[in-house]
Amino acid sequence: MSDPSARVEELRRLIRDADHGYYVLDAPTLSDAEYDRLMRELVALEADHPELVSPDSPTQRVSGAPSERFAKVQHREPMLSLGNVTTDEELDELDARVRRMLGLDDATLVTYVCEPKLDGLAVELVYEDGVFVGGSTRGDGVTGEDVTPNLRTIGGLGANRGVPARLAGSPPKRLDVRGEVLLQKKHFESLNAHMLRGGGEPFANPRNAAAGSLRQLDWRVTATRPLSFIAYDALAPGADLWRTHWQKLTALADLGFDTNPENRLCQGIAAVKAYRDAMATHRFELPYDTDGMVVKVDDLDWRRRLGAASKSPRWAAAFKYPPQEEATQVRTIWASVGRTGILTPVVEVEPVRLSGATVSRATLHNEDEMRRKDVRIGDFVLIRRAGEVIPEVVKVIKERRTGGEREFVFPPTCPVCGARVVREEGEKVYRCQGAACPAQLVGRLRHFAQRRAMDVDGLGDKLAAQLVERGLVKEFADLYAIPFDTWRDLERMGEKSAQNIIDAVGRSKQTTLRRFLFALGMPQVGEATAATLARHFGDVQRFLAADEDTLLGVRDIGPESAREIRAWTAEPQNLRVVEHLLAAGVVPAPEAAAVGGAFKGKTLVLTGGLTRFSRDEAKAEIERRGGKVSGSVSRKTDLVVAGEDAGSKLDKARDLGVRIIDEAEFVKLLEDGAGG
Repeated sequence: MSDPSARVEELRRLIRDADHGYYVLDAPTLSDAEYDRLMRELVALEADHPELVSPDSPTQRVSGAPSERFAKVQHREPMLSLGNVTTDEELDELDARVRRMLGLDDATLVTYVCEPKLDGLAVELVYEDGVFVGGSTRGDGVTGEDVTPNLRTIGGLGANRGVPARLAGSPPKRLDVRGEVLLQKKHFESLNAHMLRGGGEPFANPRNAAAGSLRQLDWRVTATRPLSFIAYDALAPGADLWRTHWQKLTALADLGFDTNPENRLCQGIAAVKAYRDAMATHRFELPYDTDGMVVKVDDLDWRRRLGAASKSPRWAAAFKYPPQEEATQVRTIWASVGRTGILTPVVEVEPVRLSGATVSRATLHNEDEMRRKDVRIGDFVLIRRAGEVIPEVVKVIKERRTGGEREFVFPPTCPVCGARVVREEGEKVYRCQGAACPAQLVGRLRHFAQRRAMDVDGLGDKLAAQLVERGLVKEFADLYAIPFDTWRDLERMGEKSAQNIIDAVGRSKQTTLRRFLFALGMPQVGEATAATLARHFGDVQRFLAADEDTLLGVRDIGPESAREIRAWTAEPQNLRVVEHLLAAGVVPAPEAAAVGGAFKGKTLVLTGGLTRFSRDEAKAEIERRGGKVSGSVSRKTDLVVAGEDAGSKLDKARDLGVRIIDEAEFVKLLEDGAGG
């Protein structure tokens, strides 16, 4: 580098700006990994050029200046940050340094305490005579922010003890307790949902949500946020109460604090590595976010002998796992078509390493999510990968926009098959309308073959996938042309299985119009609607020829359903699918008209779960017999069908004296009053 001093100043500026966004504004502008890279580069440059080191460098102080919005609190002892290690070699170097400085021989193992590195906001609580008198954030390590009223509102993690107003047992005269305020993952999701419902901006991650919630000027706002507090250290000025850190953690739990149940005593650095490896997978099952582990020398006398550098203790370090969040740039955005025809916006990004894997794509879920986050082609974004979850965009780093970014517009036709794409009213997603779309054919084929549709017994998910993957089925009609030998040669098939499926496919040719229409998988057409359409039109060609106005004339078909059904029947690809099915010998017989029976002229209510019918199927059977299904119980209700776990509708029926039958009685009435 031609001018190291200029690069040092640039790095310091970038890190200070990132610190301000992270600690003061609770709005990060860099990912943790990107921040760590800048800091490592600065440390290396200052090591090579010691004349450039200055007291105000980020390498010489704890990040996070206290905000001017709060009163300042001086910490009795500095709250130092921890140095980071990321490899086995660096862990070995930590152990070697500790052993060298303590003068230990090769046979003596150092006992360490390992703890999950909590991703929240570090705070200090002060107790006098066992009573909570004040609390503050870490701030810059020397001076923090007074957030005492807010801390009084905090619950806990395990026993939900949080920040005790008064300590249990026999606490020392003064006790300074240090720990982390955090937001559990489930609470983070519910908080963001609440923020969105209120028109607010959701938080980028649980850490920022916790920091933003704690650093409220009005404690009543903090009280509405489900924060937790976990204690991990304590200072008792003038008292010599503990010989080890582990004893200190035990004492904190006895005094009434939540400590982390994942904490472990480890004999030697090999045990530390084993804990790290076990936690690398287990951490995703924890109720809170953690991006690493903290390893600390257990013996407190040894700690005093080891001391601290300018900003970090020599007796502890934080091991950082591969990043779960990373900043990268969006190359392009395109629409992926799923098995159900849903188009999902996917961002193609500059490849980055996340959780040990190279990531080049991330999902935006749907158009509303993409617009809410305002993700554009060319944007710098934070992306996240937790566990085995598909990477997703967390937020746009709008401070890095240049003005050349472009918005993505959903295509009007499917990028896979060319059929029309629609977004139904009230839906969040766009769907391809193509009945033979290759991207969704497996799912559509399973729907087509299910018991309540064409009833092709034996055609399950794996078999459907084989048929599509081998190119044997490109549309529904192809199912009827597969010869016996081909069926027999498929995986997990044989002579008997092949004959069974051949027989089932053959039987499915003789079906009803209701089943046929349901099997096609049209939008807005469930089993009940399929039955209604079948009764009204009586013939598949009459149905296909119906325009939107004609469909509106069908009972229970509203404007949205009419519009979506007509859009499907107007798609040439879908008309070909029907024509080919009919040519293959499928005969959808017209529905028998309702001719009375047990339900003629009666109003029924279904409640609870039925074992032999879906809700739509039961409704269709009732309507075939001249009955009507209502969603609520009233004095006009004639009969309530109560399935498993029936709820408030059953109670109301009893109160009103409405006749109640179980599923067995319902089936008997269906059989007695078949009515076609």
